[in-house]
Amino acid sequence: MQSRNPRSQWFSRQFSQPLDRLAITIIVILTILTIVLLWVGDRTAPQVQAFSWQDKQVNAAETTFTMTFNRPMNQESVEANLKFEPPLVGKTSWAGRKMAYTLIVPAIYGKSYTVKLENAFDRFANETGKKTPIQPFSSKFSTPEPQLMYIGAEGEELGRLVLYDLTQKSKRVVTPADLVVTDFRIYPNRDKILFSAIKKKEPSQQSANPSPSFVNPLDQKLYTMEFNPNQANQQGNSAQLLLDSDEYQNFKFDLSADGKSIVVQRLSRVVAGRYGLWVIKAGEQAKPLDNQPGGDFMFAPDSTSVAIAQGEGIAILPLEPQTPPLDFLPRFGTVLSFSRSGIQAAMIQYNKDYTRSLYVVNNQGIQKELAKVNGSILSAQFDPQEQTLYCLMTDVDQTQGKYEETPYLAAIDLKTAKINRLLDLPGQRNLQISISPDGSSLVFDPVDLSENSTVGNEKRNTRKEDLRIDSNSGGQTNSREQRIEERSDRRTDNLGTSTTSATQVPIRQPIPQLKLLKLNNSSVPLQPESLSLSGSRPRWLP
Repeated sequence: MQSRNPRSQWFSRQFSQPLDRLAITIIVILTILTIVLLWVGDRTAPQVQAFSWQDKQVNAAETTFTMTFNRPMNQESVEANLKFEPPLVGKTSWAGRKMAYTLIVPAIYGKSYTVKLENAFDRFANETGKKTPIQPFSSKFSTPEPQLMYIGAEGEELGRLVLYDLTQKSKRVVTPADLVVTDFRIYPNRDKILFSAIKKKEPSQQSANPSPSFVNPLDQKLYTMEFNPNQANQQGNSAQLLLDSDEYQNFKFDLSADGKSIVVQRLSRVVAGRYGLWVIKAGEQAKPLDNQPGGDFMFAPDSTSVAIAQGEGIAILPLEPQTPPLDFLPRFGTVLSFSRSGIQAAMIQYNKDYTRSLYVVNNQGIQKELAKVNGSILSAQFDPQEQTLYCLMTDVDQTQGKYEETPYLAAIDLKTAKINRLLDLPGQRNLQISISPDGSSLVFDPVDLSENSTVGNEKRNTRKEDLRIDSNSGGQTNSREQRIEERSDRRTDNLGTSTTSATQVPIRQPIPQLKLLKLNNSSVPLQPESLSLSGSRPRWLP
C-alpha cells in the first residue's frame, strides 16, 4: 500500500473539520472579490448618509448641523455645491466622512429652509480620473414662529400674560384671571412659563359699598404653567404654585438657561434681617444659599452659577449653600447681561466722579471700556452674533438748576466701541427691551406721552379701577423690608398705576404700547412699528 504525501496528511489533520473548510472558502471568496473591486474600482456614487437637521424645527440655540457621507469627500466640491434656500451664511469643518456647518448668522424665525447638494465628488475622484457625482441630496428644516409674551395692561388682559404671534398677528391670554402677573420667564423648550404673581383678594360680600379687588404688593408668589404656543385652546392647563409667601416675601427671580434651576431673592417675615438668595433645582425643594446678601443678580450662561452684586464688586456664586464665590470682580457694580455663548458680559463701573462706565468683560479676564456717561445705563443686551451691544442709556440736563435724564437706545460695535444712537426716548424711564432670538428685531414697551394719550386711556380702560393696593397688606416690617417696599412703591407697576405709598389711591398713568424695531446694518434711521398691543415687559419666546 502506497504511503500518502506528508503535506497532504498535515493539511487533512489541520483542516479536517467542516467549519475550518467553510472559513477557508469564505476567505478565498472575499480575497477574489477584493482583487476584482480594486481592479475594476467602486462604481457606486457618493451619497449623504445622515443629515442632523432633517425635518427638524431648529431654534436659535442650535447653530451647527452635521452631514455624514458614505465615503471621504472632496471638501472643496462639497462646500462649493452646498446650497440653501433661503440663503444661510456659515463655515464648515471636517472630521473624516463627517462635515459640520456652523451658522454665522442665525436662521430667521418663521421660515422653512431647503438644503441641497449636487455635483460633489469623493476624495479620490481626481486621482482615479473617474468623477462620479454625488447622488442629489435635498432636505428641509424649519424654525419656530416668531412669538412674544407680555403682561397685558387693559381689558381682560390686565395683569395677565398674553402670547402674540407676529406671523399670524394673533394673540391669546395665557394665565388665569385671578392672578396679577408681575414678572415672568419662558423655559427654553417653549413648553412652560415661570412667573411671579399676586392673587386678587375679592371684596367683602357683606360691605354696603363693595370696593374693587385688592392686590397685596408684598404677597408675590411663584408659579409655573405648562403651555403650547401653537395650540389655541388650552383650557386644561392651570397655574401650579411653586413657592408661597407665607413665611418669606419673594422678590426678584431668574431662570437658568437650561431651565433646570431657579434662583429667588427672599426676605423673612419672621426672622428680622434674614434676606438672600434661594435656589430651586428640578425635582427639589427650595433651599437658601446662605451666602452674603447682595443686590441685583442673574444666572450665568453655564446655568450652574449666579452673578450678584456684593459689596464693591460682582461675585460669581455656585448653586450650593454656604459655598465661597467662584470668582469676584471688584471693579464693577452691576451685571447687565451675558452673551449667548457665555464668553462675554456687559457690566457697569460706578466711577468716583459720579459718571458710569460700560464695560464688556470676556472669560479670559480682558476688560474693555465701551462708553463713559454722565447719565444712567439702564440695560444692555448682546445680539445673537455677539458683535453689537444694544443699550438703554440716558443723557443728563443739569442746566438752570434742574436735573433731567432723557433715555435713548444705542447700538455699540463691540470691536470698535463706536456708538450708533438709534432712538431718543424722552420720558421713558421704565422701558424694557428684548432682542429676538434670530437678532432681526427688538421689541420695547414705551408709553404714549402725548396730550391725548391719558384722555384716551381714561375712556377705554374702565377695568383699571378693578385693582387697588391693599392698605393693610404691609403689617409690621423690619427696616430692610421697609426700604424694599418704599423703593418698589416709587416705581410704576405693571398694571399702569403709580403709588407713593401702600395706602394711597393709585394715580392713573398712560398705558405702555409695544413697538417693534427692525434691526439692520444700514445707515438709514430706524423707525419703530407699533404692534397695537397694550402691555409691558415683553419677552421673545426662545
